[in-house]
Amino acid sequence: MSASGSRTPSFLSRSSTPLLRDFVHDIMKHFKHEKESEAHQIFRDRAGHQPRGVLPETVNPDEETVPGIEHPGSTGVIYCSDRAMANGFNYHNAHEWANLGQGAPEVGPIPNAPDRPDSVSLPIGSLEYAPTTGVKALREAVANLYNQTYRQGKPSQYTYENVCIVPGGRSGLSRVAAVVSDVYCSYQIPDYTAYDQVLSAFKRLVPVPTALDPKRKYRLDIEQTRRDIQSQGLSVILASNPRNPTGQVIAGKELKELVSLSREGTTLILDEFYSWYIYHDHDKDRGKSVSSAEYVEDVDTDSIVIIDGLTKNWRLPGWRVCWVIGPKNLITALSQSGSFLDGGANHPLQLAAIPILDPAHVAVERLALQSHFKTKRDHVLKRLRAMHLDVDIPPQATFYVWLNLEKLPPPINNGLTFFEELLKEKTIVIPGIFFDINPAHRRNLFNSPCHHFVRLSFGPPLEELDRGLDAIEKVVRTARKEGTKGLGHSYKKSLDSTSDHHI
Repeated sequence: MSASGSRTPSFLSRSSTPLLRDFVHDIMKHFKHEKESEAHQIFRDRAGHQPRGVLPETVNPDEETVPGIEHPGSTGVIYCSDRAMANGFNYHNAHEWANLGQGAPEVGPIPNAPDRPDSVSLPIGSLEYAPTTGVKALREAVANLYNQTYRQGKPSQYTYENVCIVPGGRSGLSRVAAVVSDVYCSYQIPDYTAYDQVLSAFKRLVPVPTALDPKRKYRLDIEQTRRDIQSQGLSVILASNPRNPTGQVIAGKELKELVSLSREGTTLILDEFYSWYIYHDHDKDRGKSVSSAEYVEDVDTDSIVIIDGLTKNWRLPGWRVCWVIGPKNLITALSQSGSFLDGGANHPLQLAAIPILDPAHVAVERLALQSHFKTKRDHVLKRLRAMHLDVDIPPQATFYVWLNLEKLPPPINNGLTFFEELLKEKTIVIPGIFFDINPAHRRNLFNSPCHHFVRLSFGPPLEELDRGLDAIEKVVRTARKEGTKGLGHSYKKSLDSTSDHHI
């Protein structure tokens, strides 16, 4: 098995030298399989989704309309939203759809949570640009929250100089990637879909994949990672924790061991956006969250980079106020990269964020969130079990279910076709292949370890979840009882003339 998790290609000789004849035959076999699937052809027809590096490269006029510009391809949410619009979705009729693909939580009131923000003050000073590292008072509030939550009694404490405010998680990740030098960067499969674009766009990062084994519940093997650092010269490890899309989490002793790698010459970039979405088994643990900040020894020498923000935990994705936490010298570098990448976060909303980072406010918000989303998780898993769609590895965290479709009858036993069939029922999910981080786009779709999965989000309100689950039940029941003759074809290729083009 290769590091990417796919089988050893049949075109390798005993000496691992590719044989041209077998190489071409393998490619032809791959294309034959994909051409038999309408859903896969729709995917491949999108700009940026053609396989790269498997045949002599030619100019694709659909992708290279401007000299020197290469289309990056779509993230999962963008592709799925575009396909939904081709099937009639728009934001005027969104209430008729079930969006189980969204990577955002419901934003309205939930039981026992503080009131939602309903106004924002606009003092004259806030009409000016904010510093590229963010408003100092907000940086202090972030540092204080992490010290109060994870670092009580520790001699090394975060200050505002360890915090950079950024306009969204992707912006934070891009700022960090822009200041990383020419290094080998380890990442895992499956993981957050946007990592694919970051690893493709920032060429100095040489991507080195590690396939996480479902038999080990997608756990990162810390000892193997330590050996990989030594043998492969890994300088950077990029990972989400809790993990999107599998809903698993590294915590306790395991997280402490992972953080210790930062003291052995490797930088850990940890996306902790779901750090509150932890579903505890014991009441005494309710309200606790997870962060690598708890195990950092020295905030200025341990090379731990944390990315988080208001998007998921505070359920404020529209505010685009997030942060990067790390050693002081990293923050000064991020100030420079921010000046040419994004210019900084919204000034008035930074000011509005300060009071909701108060630790007492956060404690109430976090407890309410965990209770509400655990109820939704359990509801979704119960309904899936009733459909005989057992979730192999139930989520311990996040608001996602990583659903294996292999036991369903073909053609709905792969994520792309299952997704297209659900669009007919006004329901959106995310095909698993978007979480197969594959920057060069060389891997066969049919060989992807994520090909037979979809990600279901239980971020939306309960009534919307039930509409989506009803649609899943209908598609599955049809396939099992009436056969699959009517499945796998007749998909809309593009927007109708009546569709809402400006959405």
